Amino acid sequence: MKKIILASQSPRRKELLAQAGIEFQIITSDVEEKITHTKPRDIAESLSSQKAEDVYHKLIEKYGEVEARNFLVVGADTIVAIEDRILGKPVDRADAYEMMKLLSGKTHQVYTGVTVLTMSEDKKPHIHTFHECTDVTFYDITDEEINQYLDAGDEWADKAGAYGIQATVGAKFVKELKGDYNNVVGLPVARLYQELKKILDEG
Repeated sequence: MKKIILASQSPRRKELLAQAGIEFQIITSDVEEKITHTKPRDIAESLSSQKAEDVYHKLIEKYGEVEARNFLVVGADTIVAIEDRILGKPVDRADAYEMMKLLSGKTHQVYTGVTVLTMSEDKKPHIHTFHECTDVTFYDITDEEINQYLDAGDEWADKAGAYGIQATVGAKFVKELKGDYNNVVGLPVARLYQELKKILDEG
C-alpha cells in the first residue's frame, strides 16, 4: 500500500482528508507557482500539478527513486472566479470590500484542481489531474453588511474571494450552492477518494 502525502499546509484540506478516514502525511510545497493558463479550471489544475511534482521531487531527494515509488502525492489548489475573473486573496481591506461588492447578488464559481502523482516500476511518473467546479450564489449584500463583516475580524484576509464557507461569518451571505460543498472548503474529497481507489487498485 502506497503512503499518501498531502502537498498542502491547508488546515481545511487536512481536516477533510482526516474526516474521510484517509491516512496521510503532510509535506508542504514551497514551489514558486507559475500561472501559464487563462481559464480558471486550467489554472487550478496546473497549480495543483506544480505542487504535487515539487513534493515528489523532495521525496526522491530524501529517499531515492526506488523508495519514492512507495508514496502517492496529492496536490490541490482552489480558485474563486466570477465571469472568468479570478479572485485571489485580498491584498487589503479595500480589495476585500470590492470583492464582496462584486460577488453580491451573483453566482460565482469555485474550482479546485487536484493532482495525484505516483511513480511506476519503469520510473516514469504517472500524473492524474482533475478538477471540480461548484456554483455559489450570494444574496444581495448591503454596503453596511460588507463593512460589518470586514470589521468583525480578519477571516477575509487569507481567503480567496475574501470569504470562507465553513463556520465563518462570510457563510451567511451564501444563498445557494450547486455542486460539492467540500470543493468550496478546499478539497472535493469524495471525488478524490474515488480516484484514489482506481489508482491504488491499478497499482
